[in-house]
Amino acid sequence: MEKYYTEERNAQVIVSLLKEHGIRKVIASPGTTNMALVVSMQNDPYFEMYSSVDERSAAYMACGLAAESGEPVVLSCTGATASRNYSPGLTEAYYRKLPILAITSTQAVSKVGHHIAQIIDRSSIPNDVAKLSLSLPIIKDEEDLWDCEIKVNRAILELRRHGGGPVHLNLPTTYNKTYSVKELPKYRVINRITFGNEFPELPEGKVGVFVGAHSTWSTEQTDLLDRFCASNNAVVFCDHSSGYKGKYRVVYSLAACQQMYDHSNNPDILIHIGELTGDYYSLAITGKQVWRVSEDGEIRDTTRKLRYVFEMSEKNFFAHYTNNDRNDSDSYLKICKNHLNELYNKIPELPFSNIWIASKISHRIPQDSTIHFGILNSLRSWNFFEIPGSVLSASNVGGFGIDGIISSLIGASFSNKNKLYFGVLGDLAFFYDMNVLGNRHVGNNLRILLVNNGTGTEFRQYQHLGAQFGEDADQYIAAGGHFGKKSPVLVKHYAQDLGFEYLSASNKGDFDQVFERFLISEVTEKPIILEVFTNSLDESEALEKIMNIEENIKGKVKQVAKQVLGENSLNILKRVMGK
Repeated sequence: MEKYYTEERNAQVIVSLLKEHGIRKVIASPGTTNMALVVSMQNDPYFEMYSSVDERSAAYMACGLAAESGEPVVLSCTGATASRNYSPGLTEAYYRKLPILAITSTQAVSKVGHHIAQIIDRSSIPNDVAKLSLSLPIIKDEEDLWDCEIKVNRAILELRRHGGGPVHLNLPTTYNKTYSVKELPKYRVINRITFGNEFPELPEGKVGVFVGAHSTWSTEQTDLLDRFCASNNAVVFCDHSSGYKGKYRVVYSLAACQQMYDHSNNPDILIHIGELTGDYYSLAITGKQVWRVSEDGEIRDTTRKLRYVFEMSEKNFFAHYTNNDRNDSDSYLKICKNHLNELYNKIPELPFSNIWIASKISHRIPQDSTIHFGILNSLRSWNFFEIPGSVLSASNVGGFGIDGIISSLIGASFSNKNKLYFGVLGDLAFFYDMNVLGNRHVGNNLRILLVNNGTGTEFRQYQHLGAQFGEDADQYIAAGGHFGKKSPVLVKHYAQDLGFEYLSASNKGDFDQVFERFLISEVTEKPIILEVFTNSLDESEALEKIMNIEENIKGKVKQVAKQVLGENSLNILKRVMGK
């Protein structure tokens, strides 16, 4: 019977990606646990294979082969103590920076510690036998496949990174006996590009740049990205933690959040810079492939479409892909901005909520000020709307906690006592961090907008998993009823006793009476807290309305059509509209 590749998909991923990365030299030691991998390579003429009974000797053989050929070498061994014998040779490889990939096969890692024969714990290795040590999953679903692809790519790329060195992969097996896969599936390959490497061609099509939380942009950085966009007809997708304020900035959350989102505007390639983002919706705009640009060179597969990692500065990347002879392309930018403007003009009447407040005052934030947003409802609500170009914005999206939002804001306010610093956050985040308001260094340049809905309204939003429990979610999921149960005087007395000016609003009329004072552009005699009382039902309704603008439009069109044209004509209209 002819034999081909194993059905064990984790072994398939290894074989496929070794070939994609041009690695063919293998030294295999005998065993049953590593059969799926070894047989698959043995049946593929691509691989140059050698046998070594003794794993200690195999590792040293790999050192000699890697050093002489200048190519990476793969080691494969079975379970039990076989892998322990790699240690001397891998130590040699570590200090000589030799690219050796040690693949130690094992039974399911869950069996470790249960007195099962030939199972040892490989989760901890000496510091100087491998640059990186990873354990692969047994692939049962798409989540496992993604994890396996990323880990194998990481391992292979690490062999040559920063001078090179040995890497360890722990490969579990299910002892599948079938080797009937004639054609090896194509698994996703990721390449790392550094200076000295050949740069890939920028693909044809729409180009997007997605900016996560980013350090402060210099004028030079902004100009360089603008020139890149002009040269490549690109758009820069931002949220309020991105910091980029150039011509090609698009705050796209309002469009990306639509339940009937039109993916035709998505870029064909997305260039990912910056760090984490709190704009979950705009992650949906990812293109056919993603290029990550970061000096850390790490694999960050946020959208699961990563193709290249460019380990270099953004300056060097954008300079390389900028053609200064082509510098006036902005048709893609116009398409995105026109779509956003259409949505803005069709936003329905919203209930009194964080989103309504953002729609009312986001464009009125005083020039040259800074604003911080709380996690998560406040950042999301304000990401639907643009703020003035001279206003800087930030949010604690690094650790994504609610525990230090006011402290971060106050720390920032120390930087410039003559500049206004605004903060928008919910009640749980406020009470979590309220002690810092008593810090004796707090200045009069501080403005805090507290949206008090009496609960963790995030867990009551209509699309949240906790919404199915209604008010019962407030008991333990959403932590409702704490901190005075929306007391009208608790924060008031606390703020006033600490020397703050206190304002409040419980409805749109109240808000109209106080927001101009809150937004006054001069530094006042006292810092200001504006407490706004909303409820979780209105917050949820506002989010549902803002996310269904397109659906609401089509619903109204159908309603009018039915009244004017009748039922038969409406059916024709439905077919035309696709609904």
